Amino acid sequence: MVAKHLLPYHLVLAGLLVLVTACDQVKPPPPTGESPSPPSAPLPGATPTSPAGDSPTPAQMALPTPPPQTVPSPTPPAAPTTIPEQAVSPTIPLTSPPAIALEPTFTGVQSPVYLTHAGGDDPNLSRLFIVEKVGRISLVENGVVQPTPFLDITDRVGSEASEQGLLSVAFPPDFAASGLFYVNYTDHGGNTVVARFRLMESDPRQGDPTSEQKILQIEQPASNHNGGQLQFGPDGYLYIGMGDGGRAGDPWGNAQNPGVLLGKMLRIDVAGTDTYAVPADNPFLNQPGARPEIWALGLRNPWRFAFDRATNDLYIADVGQNLYEEVDFQPAGSPGGENYGWDVMEGNHCFEPDTNCDPGGLVLPIVEYDHTLGCSITGGYVYRGTRYPQLAGIYFFGDFCSGNIWGLKQEASGEWTMTLLLKTDVSISSFGEDAAGEIYVLGYQDGTIYHLVALP
Repeated sequence: MVAKHLLPYHLVLAGLLVLVTACDQVKPPPPTGESPSPPSAPLPGATPTSPAGDSPTPAQMALPTPPPQTVPSPTPPAAPTTIPEQAVSPTIPLTSPPAIALEPTFTGVQSPVYLTHAGGDDPNLSRLFIVEKVGRISLVENGVVQPTPFLDITDRVGSEASEQGLLSVAFPPDFAASGLFYVNYTDHGGNTVVARFRLMESDPRQGDPTSEQKILQIEQPASNHNGGQLQFGPDGYLYIGMGDGGRAGDPWGNAQNPGVLLGKMLRIDVAGTDTYAVPADNPFLNQPGARPEIWALGLRNPWRFAFDRATNDLYIADVGQNLYEEVDFQPAGSPGGENYGWDVMEGNHCFEPDTNCDPGGLVLPIVEYDHTLGCSITGGYVYRGTRYPQLAGIYFFGDFCSGNIWGLKQEASGEWTMTLLLKTDVSISSFGEDAAGEIYVLGYQDGTIYHLVALP
Protein backbone atom coordinates (compact mmCIF):
# COMPACT_ATOMS: atom_id res chain seq x y z
CA MET A 1 0.00 0.00 0.00
CA VAL A 2 2.81 2.31 0.81
CA ALA A 3 3.98 1.57 -2.64
CA LYS A 4 0.55 2.43 -3.76
CA HIS A 5 0.23 5.68 -2.01
CA LEU A 6 2.38 8.17 -0.52
CA LEU A 7 1.37 7.14 2.87
CA PRO A 8 3.98 4.53 3.71
CA TYR A 9 1.63 2.00 5.16
CA HIS A 10 4.04 -0.80 5.75
CA LEU A 11 3.07 -2.11 9.10
CA VAL A 12 5.04 -3.90 11.76
CA LEU A 13 2.97 -5.47 14.53
CA ALA A 14 4.60 -5.54 17.94
CA GLY A 15 6.80 -8.59 18.19
CA LEU A 16 5.88 -9.85 14.72
CA LEU A 17 7.54 -9.21 11.39
CA VAL A 18 4.96 -8.16 8.82
CA LEU A 19 4.92 -10.41 5.79
CA VAL A 20 5.82 -8.67 2.56
CA THR A 21 2.61 -9.92 1.02
CA ALA A 22 0.58 -8.23 3.73
CA CYS A 23 2.66 -5.07 3.78
CA ASP A 24 1.15 -3.47 0.76
CA GLN A 25 -2.30 -3.37 2.20
CA VAL A 26 -1.47 -2.54 5.78
CA LYS A 27 -0.04 0.83 4.88
CA PRO A 28 -1.03 3.62 7.22
CA PRO A 29 -0.07 6.94 5.75
CA PRO A 30 2.90 6.29 3.42
CA PRO A 31 3.33 4.23 0.22
CA THR A 32 4.03 0.58 -0.47
CA GLY A 33 3.69 -2.09 -3.12
CA GLU A 34 0.67 -4.03 -4.28
CA SER A 35 0.00 -7.43 -2.77
CA PRO A 36 -2.85 -9.88 -3.03
CA SER A 37 -3.20 -10.79 0.63
CA PRO A 38 -5.38 -8.79 3.04
CA PRO A 39 -3.91 -6.54 5.72
CA SER A 40 -2.88 -8.26 8.93
CA ALA A 41 -4.50 -5.51 10.99
CA PRO A 42 -6.79 -2.57 10.24
CA LEU A 43 -5.20 0.85 10.09
CA PRO A 44 -6.46 3.30 12.66
CA GLY A 45 -9.02 5.55 11.08
CA ALA A 46 -8.42 4.16 7.60
CA THR A 47 -9.87 1.57 5.28
CA PRO A 48 -7.38 -0.57 3.38
CA THR A 49 -7.50 0.07 -0.34
CA SER A 50 -7.85 -2.59 -2.99
CA PRO A 51 -6.08 -2.46 -6.37
CA ALA A 52 -9.32 -3.46 -8.03
CA GLY A 53 -11.61 -1.32 -5.92
CA ASP A 54 -11.04 2.08 -7.51
CA SER A 55 -13.19 3.32 -10.35
CA PRO A 56 -11.41 3.44 -13.73
CA THR A 57 -11.19 7.23 -13.90
CA PRO A 58 -9.10 8.45 -16.85
CA ALA A 59 -5.61 9.84 -16.33
CA GLN A 60 -5.41 12.73 -13.89
CA MET A 61 -6.14 16.27 -14.90
CA ALA A 62 -5.85 19.42 -12.83
CA LEU A 63 -9.14 20.56 -11.36
CA PRO A 64 -10.16 24.11 -12.22
CA THR A 65 -7.85 26.62 -10.57
CA PRO A 66 -6.86 30.12 -11.55
CA PRO A 67 -4.35 29.89 -14.38
CA PRO A 68 -0.71 29.97 -13.26
CA GLN A 69 1.50 32.88 -14.18
CA THR A 70 4.99 32.61 -15.57
CA VAL A 71 7.86 34.24 -13.75
CA PRO A 72 9.60 36.46 -16.32
CA SER A 73 13.12 35.58 -17.28
CA PRO A 74 15.31 36.74 -20.14
CA THR A 75 16.45 33.32 -21.34
CA PRO A 76 14.87 30.29 -19.66
CA PRO A 77 16.93 27.15 -20.24
CA ALA A 78 15.54 24.56 -22.64
CA ALA A 79 14.14 21.33 -21.27
CA PRO A 80 16.66 18.50 -21.37
CA THR A 81 15.71 15.80 -23.86
CA THR A 82 17.93 13.07 -22.45
CA ILE A 83 19.56 12.49 -19.10
CA PRO A 84 22.85 10.56 -19.00
CA GLU A 85 22.35 7.13 -17.50
CA GLN A 86 23.87 6.76 -14.05
CA ALA A 87 25.76 3.72 -12.94
CA VAL A 88 24.65 2.44 -9.57
CA SER A 89 27.49 1.73 -7.19
CA PRO A 90 27.44 -1.63 -5.45
CA THR A 91 26.08 -1.49 -1.94
CA ILE A 92 29.04 -1.40 0.43
CA PRO A 93 28.90 -0.70 4.16
CA LEU A 94 29.56 2.68 5.73
CA THR A 95 33.21 3.14 6.58
CA SER A 96 32.42 3.75 10.25
CA PRO A 97 28.78 2.84 10.87
CA PRO A 98 27.51 4.61 14.00
CA ALA A 99 25.48 2.96 16.75
CA ILE A 100 22.05 4.61 16.99
CA ALA A 101 18.88 4.29 19.05
CA LEU A 102 15.39 5.76 19.17
CA GLU A 103 14.51 7.81 22.23
CA PRO A 104 10.75 8.35 22.85
CA THR A 105 10.15 12.09 22.97
CA PHE A 106 6.45 12.82 22.43
CA THR A 107 3.47 10.48 22.84
CA GLY A 108 -0.27 10.50 22.34
CA VAL A 109 -0.27 11.79 18.76
CA GLN A 110 -2.97 10.29 16.52
CA SER A 111 -1.59 8.66 13.35
CA PRO A 112 1.36 11.05 12.83
CA VAL A 113 2.59 11.28 9.24
CA TYR A 114 4.95 14.28 9.20
CA LEU A 115 7.01 16.51 11.49
CA THR A 116 8.79 19.75 10.69
CA HIS A 117 9.79 23.17 11.99
CA ALA A 118 8.92 26.67 10.79
CA GLY A 119 12.36 27.69 9.59
CA GLY A 120 15.40 29.45 10.89
CA ASP A 121 13.53 32.78 11.14
CA ASP A 122 10.93 31.37 13.51
CA PRO A 123 11.23 33.39 16.73
CA ASN A 124 10.67 30.16 18.67
CA LEU A 125 13.19 27.75 17.21
CA SER A 126 12.16 24.96 19.56
CA ARG A 127 8.69 24.71 18.03
CA LEU A 128 7.72 21.58 16.13
CA PHE A 129 4.64 20.86 14.03
CA ILE A 130 3.30 17.30 13.87
CA VAL A 131 0.86 16.45 11.07
CA GLU A 132 -1.89 13.97 11.97
CA LYS A 133 -3.50 12.06 9.12
CA VAL A 134 -7.05 12.85 10.25
CA GLY A 135 -6.58 16.56 9.47
CA ARG A 136 -4.85 18.20 12.44
CA ILE A 137 -1.44 19.74 13.02
CA SER A 138 -0.26 19.50 16.62
CA LEU A 139 2.06 22.14 18.01
CA VAL A 140 5.02 21.32 20.25
CA GLU A 141 6.36 24.16 22.38
CA ASN A 142 9.13 23.85 24.94
CA GLY A 143 9.07 20.09 24.53
CA VAL A 144 5.33 19.76 25.24
CA VAL A 145 2.53 18.86 22.83
CA GLN A 146 -0.03 21.64 23.25
CA PRO A 147 -3.66 20.71 23.96
CA THR A 148 -4.96 22.99 21.20
CA PRO A 149 -3.86 22.03 17.69
CA PHE A 150 -2.04 24.54 15.52
CA LEU A 151 -4.54 23.80 12.74
CA ASP A 152 -7.67 21.65 12.56
CA ILE A 153 -9.19 21.05 9.11
CA THR A 154 -10.72 17.64 9.79
CA ASP A 155 -13.97 18.96 8.33
CA ARG A 156 -12.55 19.04 4.79
CA VAL A 157 -9.93 16.28 4.84
CA GLY A 158 -10.84 12.90 3.41
CA SER A 159 -8.81 10.31 5.34
CA GLU A 160 -10.90 7.17 4.95
CA ALA A 161 -8.44 5.24 2.77
CA SER A 162 -5.07 4.32 4.19
CA GLU A 163 -3.05 6.64 1.97
CA GLN A 164 -5.40 9.60 2.20
CA GLY A 165 -5.54 12.42 4.72
CA LEU A 166 -3.61 15.51 5.72
CA LEU A 167 -0.14 14.56 4.49
CA SER A 168 2.28 17.43 5.15
CA VAL A 169 2.81 21.10 5.96
CA ALA A 170 5.50 23.49 4.72
CA PHE A 171 6.56 26.92 5.96
CA PRO A 172 8.04 29.38 3.43
CA PRO A 173 11.32 31.18 4.09
CA ASP A 174 9.41 34.38 4.97
CA PHE A 175 6.99 32.71 7.39
CA ALA A 176 8.04 34.85 10.36
CA ALA A 177 7.03 37.98 8.43
CA SER A 178 4.17 36.72 6.26
CA GLY A 179 2.46 34.29 8.60
CA LEU A 180 1.63 32.09 5.60
CA PHE A 181 2.01 28.32 5.39
CA TYR A 182 0.98 25.50 3.03
CA VAL A 183 -0.58 22.06 3.41
CA ASN A 184 -1.20 19.05 1.18
CA TYR A 185 -4.30 16.94 1.78
CA THR A 186 -6.87 14.77 0.05
CA ASP A 187 -10.43 16.10 0.09
CA HIS A 188 -13.64 14.11 0.51
CA GLY A 189 -13.58 13.34 -3.20
CA GLY A 190 -10.11 11.79 -2.83
CA ASN A 191 -8.40 14.51 -4.84
CA THR A 192 -5.17 16.30 -3.94
CA VAL A 193 -5.42 19.85 -2.61
CA VAL A 194 -2.43 22.13 -2.04
CA ALA A 195 -3.66 25.08 0.00
CA ARG A 196 -2.33 28.22 1.63
CA PHE A 197 -3.32 29.26 5.15
CA ARG A 198 -2.35 32.15 7.38
CA LEU A 199 -1.97 32.67 11.10
CA MET A 200 -4.90 33.97 13.12
CA GLU A 201 -4.73 37.70 13.75
CA SER A 202 -5.98 37.22 17.29
CA ASP A 203 -3.47 34.46 18.11
CA PRO A 204 -0.29 34.13 16.01
CA ARG A 205 0.34 30.73 17.62
CA GLN A 206 -2.63 29.28 15.72
CA GLY A 207 -3.37 28.74 12.06
CA ASP A 208 -6.69 30.12 10.84
CA PRO A 209 -8.79 27.31 9.31
CA THR A 210 -11.09 29.88 7.64
CA SER A 211 -8.21 31.46 5.70
CA GLU A 212 -7.77 28.59 3.23
CA GLN A 213 -6.81 29.50 -0.31
CA LYS A 214 -6.58 26.53 -2.67
CA ILE A 215 -3.71 27.07 -5.04
CA LEU A 216 -3.59 23.70 -6.81
CA GLN A 217 -6.06 20.82 -7.09
CA ILE A 218 -5.22 17.55 -8.82
CA GLU A 219 -7.74 14.86 -9.63
CA GLN A 220 -6.80 11.42 -8.30
CA PRO A 221 -8.05 8.38 -10.29
CA ALA A 222 -7.60 6.03 -7.31
CA SER A 223 -7.30 6.28 -3.55
CA ASN A 224 -3.63 5.33 -3.27
CA HIS A 225 -0.28 6.76 -4.42
CA ASN A 226 -1.09 10.34 -3.52
CA GLY A 227 2.46 11.35 -2.67
CA GLY A 228 1.72 14.28 -0.44
CA GLN A 229 4.88 15.99 0.73
CA LEU A 230 5.51 19.70 0.38
CA GLN A 231 8.93 21.24 0.93
CA PHE A 232 10.47 24.58 0.16
CA GLY A 233 13.76 24.10 -1.63
CA PRO A 234 16.94 26.11 -1.16
CA ASP A 235 15.80 28.19 -4.16
CA GLY A 236 12.68 29.30 -2.28
CA TYR A 237 10.30 27.42 -4.58
CA LEU A 238 7.71 24.93 -3.38
CA TYR A 239 8.36 21.29 -4.33
CA ILE A 240 5.42 18.86 -4.41
CA GLY A 241 5.81 15.07 -4.55
CA MET A 242 3.03 13.42 -6.58
CA GLY A 243 2.37 9.68 -6.86
CA ASP A 244 1.34 8.06 -10.12
CA GLY A 245 -2.39 8.00 -9.38
CA GLY A 246 -2.59 4.59 -7.77
CA ARG A 247 -3.74 1.06 -8.32
CA ALA A 248 -0.87 -1.18 -9.42
CA GLY A 249 1.60 -0.90 -12.27
CA ASP A 250 0.63 2.67 -13.24
CA PRO A 251 -2.31 1.52 -15.40
CA TRP A 252 -2.87 5.02 -16.81
CA GLY A 253 0.78 5.52 -17.77
CA ASN A 254 1.00 8.73 -15.76
CA ALA A 255 4.59 8.59 -14.53
CA GLN A 256 6.08 8.73 -18.03
CA ASN A 257 3.49 11.16 -19.40
CA PRO A 258 4.72 14.79 -19.23
CA GLY A 259 1.20 15.97 -19.97
CA VAL A 260 -0.10 15.15 -16.48
CA LEU A 261 1.06 16.03 -12.98
CA LEU A 262 0.86 12.53 -11.45
CA GLY A 263 4.07 10.54 -10.98
CA LYS A 264 6.15 13.70 -10.82
CA MET A 265 8.09 16.10 -8.68
CA LEU A 266 6.55 19.54 -9.15
CA ARG A 267 8.19 22.92 -8.59
CA ILE A 268 6.18 26.13 -8.34
CA ASP A 269 6.55 29.69 -7.08
CA VAL A 270 3.92 30.65 -4.51
CA ALA A 271 5.35 34.02 -3.47
CA GLY A 272 3.47 37.19 -4.33
CA THR A 273 0.59 35.55 -6.20
CA ASP A 274 -2.90 34.35 -5.36
CA THR A 275 -2.26 30.90 -6.83
CA TYR A 276 1.21 30.15 -8.15
CA ALA A 277 3.63 30.96 -10.92
CA VAL A 278 5.88 28.64 -12.89
CA PRO A 279 9.60 29.35 -12.38
CA ALA A 280 11.16 30.44 -15.65
CA ASP A 281 13.88 27.79 -15.41
CA ASN A 282 11.55 24.82 -14.98
CA PRO A 283 12.77 22.23 -17.49
CA PHE A 284 9.47 21.58 -19.30
CA LEU A 285 8.26 25.17 -19.43
CA ASN A 286 8.52 25.54 -23.21
CA GLN A 287 7.97 21.91 -24.20
CA PRO A 288 4.74 21.41 -26.19
CA GLY A 289 2.27 19.12 -24.49
CA ALA A 290 4.13 19.09 -21.16
CA ARG A 291 2.94 20.56 -17.87
CA PRO A 292 5.34 23.39 -16.98
CA GLU A 293 5.05 22.68 -13.24
CA ILE A 294 7.04 19.43 -13.65
CA TRP A 295 10.55 19.36 -12.23
CA ALA A 296 11.24 15.61 -12.59
CA LEU A 297 9.24 12.58 -13.73
CA GLY A 298 9.15 8.78 -13.59
CA LEU A 299 8.14 8.48 -9.93
CA ARG A 300 5.77 5.93 -8.42
CA ASN A 301 5.02 7.33 -4.99
CA PRO A 302 7.64 9.73 -3.60
CA TRP A 303 6.15 9.67 -0.12
CA ARG A 304 9.07 11.47 1.51
CA PHE A 305 11.90 13.55 0.04
CA ALA A 306 14.39 15.98 1.55
CA PHE A 307 17.04 18.52 0.71
CA ASP A 308 20.41 18.27 2.42
CA ARG A 309 20.59 21.63 4.20
CA ALA A 310 24.39 21.70 3.83
CA THR A 311 24.78 20.71 0.15
CA ASN A 312 21.29 21.33 -1.31
CA ASP A 313 21.28 17.82 -2.81
CA LEU A 314 17.82 16.26 -3.11
CA TYR A 315 17.05 12.74 -1.86
CA ILE A 316 13.79 11.12 -3.02
CA ALA A 317 12.57 7.88 -1.45
CA ASP A 318 10.22 6.30 -4.00
CA VAL A 319 7.98 3.48 -2.80
CA GLY A 320 8.26 0.39 -4.98
CA GLN A 321 5.77 -2.05 -6.44
CA ASN A 322 6.15 -5.65 -5.24
CA LEU A 323 9.89 -6.24 -5.28
CA TYR A 324 12.16 -3.20 -4.78
CA GLU A 325 12.34 0.07 -2.83
CA GLU A 326 14.64 2.85 -3.98
CA VAL A 327 16.36 6.13 -3.15
CA ASP A 328 16.72 8.57 -6.03
CA PHE A 329 19.15 11.46 -6.03
CA GLN A 330 19.35 14.87 -7.64
CA PRO A 331 22.60 16.77 -7.12
CA ALA A 332 22.53 20.44 -6.22
CA GLY A 333 22.67 22.61 -9.29
CA SER A 334 20.75 20.17 -11.47
CA PRO A 335 18.61 21.92 -14.11
CA GLY A 336 15.86 19.38 -13.41
CA GLY A 337 14.19 17.16 -15.98
CA GLU A 338 15.43 13.85 -14.54
CA ASN A 339 13.43 10.75 -15.44
CA TYR A 340 13.70 8.31 -12.53
CA GLY A 341 12.38 5.39 -14.53
CA TRP A 342 9.00 4.24 -13.24
CA ASP A 343 7.22 2.32 -14.72
CA VAL A 344 9.82 1.24 -17.26
CA MET A 345 11.84 0.10 -14.28
CA GLU A 346 11.32 -0.72 -10.62
CA GLY A 347 14.57 0.15 -8.94
CA ASN A 348 17.34 -1.12 -11.23
CA HIS A 349 15.14 -3.81 -12.77
CA CYS A 350 12.90 -3.92 -15.83
CA PHE A 351 9.22 -3.64 -14.96
CA GLU A 352 7.31 -2.86 -18.16
CA PRO A 353 8.37 -4.78 -20.13
CA ASP A 354 9.78 -7.14 -17.51
CA THR A 355 12.73 -8.05 -19.73
CA ASN A 356 14.84 -6.23 -22.30
CA CYS A 357 13.63 -2.78 -21.28
CA ASP A 358 15.56 0.28 -22.43
CA PRO A 359 17.13 2.22 -19.51
CA GLY A 360 18.58 4.82 -21.83
CA GLY A 361 17.97 8.36 -20.60
CA LEU A 362 16.83 7.17 -17.19
CA VAL A 363 18.44 8.19 -13.90
CA LEU A 364 18.79 5.03 -11.86
CA PRO A 365 18.53 4.97 -8.05
CA ILE A 366 21.64 5.39 -5.94
CA VAL A 367 20.51 2.45 -3.84
CA GLU A 368 17.71 -0.10 -3.63
CA TYR A 369 16.65 -2.96 -1.37
CA ASP A 370 14.32 -5.87 -1.97
CA HIS A 371 11.28 -7.00 -0.03
CA THR A 372 13.13 -9.41 2.18
CA LEU A 373 14.11 -6.26 4.13
CA GLY A 374 10.83 -4.37 4.04
CA CYS A 375 8.01 -3.36 1.71
CA SER A 376 7.56 0.42 1.82
CA ILE A 377 10.42 2.88 2.00
CA THR A 378 10.14 5.96 4.20
CA GLY A 379 12.57 8.70 3.27
CA GLY A 380 14.42 10.69 5.91
CA TYR A 381 17.08 13.37 6.19
CA VAL A 382 20.81 13.94 6.05
CA TYR A 383 21.93 14.62 9.60
CA ARG A 384 23.31 18.16 9.96
CA GLY A 385 22.81 18.68 13.68
CA THR A 386 25.64 19.42 16.08
CA ARG A 387 24.73 17.12 18.96
CA TYR A 388 26.11 13.96 17.34
CA PRO A 389 29.13 14.73 15.11
CA GLN A 390 29.52 11.04 14.27
CA LEU A 391 26.23 11.18 12.33
CA ALA A 392 27.19 14.14 10.14
CA GLY A 393 26.53 13.65 6.44
CA ILE A 394 24.59 10.39 6.79
CA TYR A 395 21.19 10.15 5.11
CA PHE A 396 18.86 8.18 7.39
CA PHE A 397 15.83 6.38 5.98
CA GLY A 398 13.64 3.47 7.00
CA ASP A 399 10.91 1.03 6.05
CA PHE A 400 7.32 1.21 7.23
CA CYS A 401 6.77 -2.54 7.15
CA SER A 402 9.95 -3.86 8.78
CA GLY A 403 10.93 -0.90 10.98
CA ASN A 404 14.50 -1.11 9.68
CA ILE A 405 16.60 2.08 9.65
CA TRP A 406 19.57 2.48 7.31
CA GLY A 407 22.37 4.99 6.95
CA LEU A 408 23.48 6.06 3.45
CA LYS A 409 26.43 8.27 2.59
CA GLN A 410 28.43 9.34 -0.43
CA GLU A 411 32.13 9.01 0.24
CA ALA A 412 34.78 11.40 -1.04
CA SER A 413 35.48 8.89 -3.81
CA GLY A 414 31.91 9.29 -5.05
CA GLU A 415 30.90 5.80 -3.94
CA TRP A 416 27.63 5.32 -2.06
CA THR A 417 27.87 3.30 1.12
CA MET A 418 24.94 1.95 3.10
CA THR A 419 24.48 0.00 6.34
CA LEU A 420 21.44 -1.33 8.18
CA LEU A 421 21.90 0.48 11.50
CA LEU A 422 18.86 -0.42 13.57
CA LYS A 423 16.00 -2.93 13.62
CA THR A 424 12.84 -1.69 15.33
CA ASP A 425 9.18 -2.62 15.71
CA VAL A 426 8.10 0.93 14.83
CA SER A 427 5.74 1.52 11.88
CA ILE A 428 7.86 4.35 10.48
CA SER A 429 5.46 6.69 8.67
CA SER A 430 7.94 9.54 8.37
CA PHE A 431 11.13 11.13 9.59
CA GLY A 432 11.26 14.73 10.76
CA GLU A 433 13.87 17.43 11.25
CA ASP A 434 13.93 20.33 13.70
CA ALA A 435 15.49 23.76 13.25
CA ALA A 436 18.76 22.56 14.81
CA GLY A 437 19.08 19.64 12.37
CA GLU A 438 18.12 16.88 14.82
CA ILE A 439 16.21 13.97 13.29
CA TYR A 440 13.00 12.36 14.54
CA VAL A 441 11.20 9.12 13.67
CA LEU A 442 7.39 8.97 13.64
CA GLY A 443 5.59 5.86 14.89
CA TYR A 444 2.30 5.68 13.05
CA GLN A 445 0.72 2.87 15.04
CA ASP A 446 1.83 3.84 18.54
CA GLY A 447 1.52 7.61 18.09
CA THR A 448 5.03 8.16 19.45
CA ILE A 449 7.65 10.56 18.13
CA TYR A 450 11.20 9.30 18.66
CA HIS A 451 14.45 11.27 18.64
CA LEU A 452 17.16 9.50 16.63
CA VAL A 453 20.24 9.54 18.85
CA ALA A 454 23.81 8.28 18.59
CA LEU A 455 25.14 5.91 21.21
CA PRO A 456 28.62 6.29 22.70
